[in-house]
Amino acid sequence: MEPEIQPLSNPVHPPEYSSGPQPDPAPDQGTQPNRDLHWCFVGPQGLRAGWSVVLSVFLFFAFRTLIGSIFLAVGLVDDNSGQTAASTFLLELIPLFSAIGAAAIVAGAEHRRILDFNLTGPGRPVRFLSGVGAGFLTLTALIATLHAGGWMRFGPVSLSGLQIFRYAALWGLAFLAVACVEEGLFRCYLQFTLTRGINFWWAAAAETGFCLYLALTPGHHGSRGVYAIALGGFIPCLTLHQRRTPRSGFWQAAWVSSTLFGLIHTSNFGENWIGIFAAAAIGFIFCVSIYVTGSAWWCIGCHAAWDWTETYFYGVADSGLPARGHLFTANPAGNPLLSGGADGPEGSLLVLGALVLLLALLLAVHYRRKPAAQLKAVAAD
Repeated sequence: MEPEIQPLSNPVHPPEYSSGPQPDPAPDQGTQPNRDLHWCFVGPQGLRAGWSVVLSVFLFFAFRTLIGSIFLAVGLVDDNSGQTAASTFLLELIPLFSAIGAAAIVAGAEHRRILDFNLTGPGRPVRFLSGVGAGFLTLTALIATLHAGGWMRFGPVSLSGLQIFRYAALWGLAFLAVACVEEGLFRCYLQFTLTRGINFWWAAAAETGFCLYLALTPGHHGSRGVYAIALGGFIPCLTLHQRRTPRSGFWQAAWVSSTLFGLIHTSNFGENWIGIFAAAAIGFIFCVSIYVTGSAWWCIGCHAAWDWTETYFYGVADSGLPARGHLFTANPAGNPLLSGGADGPEGSLLVLGALVLLLALLLAVHYRRKPAAQLKAVAAD
């Protein structure tokens, strides 16, 4: 995943991208560190990462309950809201406002800005538009492959006239909100916070907890995809830990945040284990994009475009969720292992090739090898 001397990086990295949790400054000789109540909650980088996550989770759900109740009271949403563009947008505003509110409070407590959560960095509009292009091209390549192999069949165009542009815009807003929520929670806040306060053993404990949760609670779909990504990251992260690789904390955080991203999709009806594995793997690629580009703007654009292309443009199920108001109509055909079945294209084995293509597009456009002098400086960090 990462060589001992990092060639894969943008020159600008957030200062918290370290090799793991930073120890407190060494006490003077002959004295013992003062590990009082303040030490339990505050470390050399401010509020300790674990407490920061606990606080942010509590605030997020508190805001979501409050804002959701307000939306219900004024009639913006109801229990029967379906998978339409307008209802999706309004529903996503609840977690979006909740995430912003929680991030603002946590950032203030940590003496940071919200943008410090992986939203700074150079060329943000360019990064965003590059991600949009990569998401559209990759999903289109997957759909084309499925159609060429006979695993997907197209029907007639569903929209006409101004409806085409109206629904394109509505779904664009809806999926931009979806991308901001999910990337804001996982690749911005969580990835940033875990990077500054995790090591291999904490990461392994979190992965074990995720797997035990799925094994002991019924009603999840495609849980084997979570087990696969959890197991797949174990040896690479252990190797990074043993070698004390620079910035290994970032990759351990990526392992945890990506597995959790796959886990939250197991509540979707129609998901299979391939689709869950693909969701977690895409989450990891999005973490790579932060490491390469210096911010989360590429993955926000890619996420929004991927969902928009899947749901609106081609009219296929997105993570097992069908929707209304799409341009084309496409239906799976043949073996579900190859067609994706009810899961949609993400549930097809061919999605693995699409993930390789997505990573290749990211690296082809944004990979920059450091000069030798910079490599020596990184090695010395």
